[in-house]
Amino acid sequence: MPELRYNLISREWVIIARERAKRPKDFSKPLKDKIALPEFKKDCPFCPGNEDKTPPETFRLQDKNSWRVRVTSNKFPALSPEEKHDRVMKGMFRSMSGFGVHEVIIDHPRHNAFIPFLSEKEIADIISVYRQRHCAIQQIEHIEAIVIFKNHGAQAGTSLEHPHSQLIATPIVPPQIRSRFDRSTHYFDETGRCIFCQTLEEELAAGERIVTQTSQFVSFIPYAELSPFHIWIFPRRHCASFADIQDKEIDDLAR
Repeated sequence: MPELRYNLISREWVIIARERAKRPKDFSKPLKDKIALPEFKKDCPFCPGNEDKTPPETFRLQDKNSWRVRVTSNKFPALSPEEKHDRVMKGMFRSMSGFGVHEVIIDHPRHNAFIPFLSEKEIADIISVYRQRHCAIQQIEHIEAIVIFKNHGAQAGTSLEHPHSQLIATPIVPPQIRSRFDRSTHYFDETGRCIFCQTLEEELAAGERIVTQTSQFVSFIPYAELSPFHIWIFPRRHCASFADIQDKEIDDLAR
């Protein structure tokens, strides 16, 4: 039977209608549509040897033979650190210069090295670079929010098939993030408890929606999930920022 559930963190009512859900096979593609990718493509700007085809490099994780993870400015940036941080107000009309940071994180030298097929060490390398770039960019004056994301495949909007992630840092805090800060603060004022810690505690107690758990993290489907396949990953340690993630937690998350 359909049911309305309340997501306490997002403060949204969600319709849960299992009868309308697609079956797993509805999301699969015929094998004939799947093409194996090579380890190297001569015309790919993210493959080793083509480093001159990308914008300036901002960071790399290197070993004695080659880079393991590489970070560059986005060739078509949504925001740029070269822009002056200006606000303009003309009556009701408000705008801001395109100041910010937009980087591409090239996950691996191999063209076909998608995360499910990487070793734990290789995945830990990527997460470590996420943290290093996050920590470096949050030091830039006027940066207020940093979002790291990954699209996979053309249907998700990826323009290049070589595995990569993106980082966008903005001079404003997006409403979706700000509202969660406000709600978690309000919840603490009401109850004296962290809403995220209590959510994790009660999800573990229920044991109905746990996907997997390790010594440092728990992944689970929220009681009121906001979309199909919606999964949250919560640290067991009370922690306010991704920048505070520890090396042992990176290794654990990579598992």
